[in-house]
Amino acid sequence: QVQLVESGGGSVQAGGSLRLSCAVSRATVSNYCMGWFRQAPGKEREGVATINSDGITNYANSVKGRFTTSRDKDKATLYLQMDSLISGDSALYYCAARSEVGSCRKERSISTWGQGTQVTVSS
Repeated sequence: QVQLVESGGGSVQAGGSLRLSCAVSRATVSNYCMGWFRQAPGKEREGVATINSDGITNYANSVKGRFTTSRDKDKATLYLQMDSLISGDSALYYCAARSEVGSCRKERSISTWGQGTQVTVSS
């Protein structure tokens, strides 16, 4: 069973940057489609960014050009670099993985979730 542990959340002013990390255990990070989702208070969880086993990335329109996801196989870690943050990015961010072949852009495709890390952007 894959295990995911996020870190790197915190509070930042608008325009600032944060980098989230997701430590992956009991799996090889590059073998899975993995991604980041977020959920703000009173809103549904939404997909932010994914990277599949071929290294192809996909981003929500709201974060394109500002967020970058990457992975380090040797460190068994998935990253989300978030730049030019805005208040609308404030949410609980989850690392996620799909254990089967295929896209992981939809919440229903996810088989493993991390516990979440809070990001708060003040304007």
